[in-house]
Amino acid sequence: MTRKVILTCAVVGENQYNQAHPNFPVTPQQIADAALEAEQAGASSVHLHVRDPETGAGSRDPDLFLDMATRVRENGVKAVMNITCGGGAMFYPDPEDESRGGPHTDVVSAEERYKHIEMCLPEVCSLDVTTQNQQDGDKSYVYLNTEYTLRKMAKRFQELGVKPEIEVFAPGDILLANKMLEEGLFDAPPSYQIVMGTRWGLPATPETLIYMKSLLPQNAVWAAFGIARMQMPIVAQATLLGGNVRVGLEDNLYLSRGVFASNGDLVARAKTIIECLGYEVATPDEAREMLNLKS
Repeated sequence: MTRKVILTCAVVGENQYNQAHPNFPVTPQQIADAALEAEQAGASSVHLHVRDPETGAGSRDPDLFLDMATRVRENGVKAVMNITCGGGAMFYPDPEDESRGGPHTDVVSAEERYKHIEMCLPEVCSLDVTTQNQQDGDKSYVYLNTEYTLRKMAKRFQELGVKPEIEVFAPGDILLANKMLEEGLFDAPPSYQIVMGTRWGLPATPETLIYMKSLLPQNAVWAAFGIARMQMPIVAQATLLGGNVRVGLEDNLYLSRGVFASNGDLVARAKTIIECLGYEVATPDEAREMLNLKS
């Protein structure tokens, strides 16, 4: 039997983007339409953020999330709904006193971070098991996810019946997630996603991916994705190593140098790569079965 590969489309993200892009989704309806486009191109799952409809900036407004999720459902999207839970963890140190948060700092309680998940009740939500130096455009910050907060969020997701997609950015992140798994905070099978190619994160190379895979639990369902020009190479590498994949405008705006992509374009290209390697893209219901989703 041909192995099935879960193909996720991250349709929008929350970081700064090239505003020359002609069709970057910003409003809840545009994001919902982008989710439908991704599914129609072959996506098994859609990973969703929201943005301020007026400014286009990333947002964690729970009401915007509920509006967006409702529109996705009204669009009849059957792909697995995966909503980000990564907001509220950005610490921008005050350059005069790094013990204090400077402008743009947004670090809030676990309860505030998962409020929109309680409201929307998606099938999957992200849980970023990492603390790391990161960048958004020209701004540097610390992506701050403490063990205390991560455990509190994971426990709440279990209570809600929402499966966490455990995003890992470094080897130690996997080790921490493995410990949380031992503590019973993740239901079987755990779902890990390896993030590659961020500015100060994992190099997007085969050697790195092979090593990260070696740290995963035996029963893990896992995926990997690359940023920018490494998006499609990581699709091929993760597929060949037995994993699942992610593409989309959150991670890469281009089909080739200077040629803007749509989410549908990126999903279609990834689907072709998977099929050319001799595998098949999982349908949404096949993805649900692979992830043992409670819905």
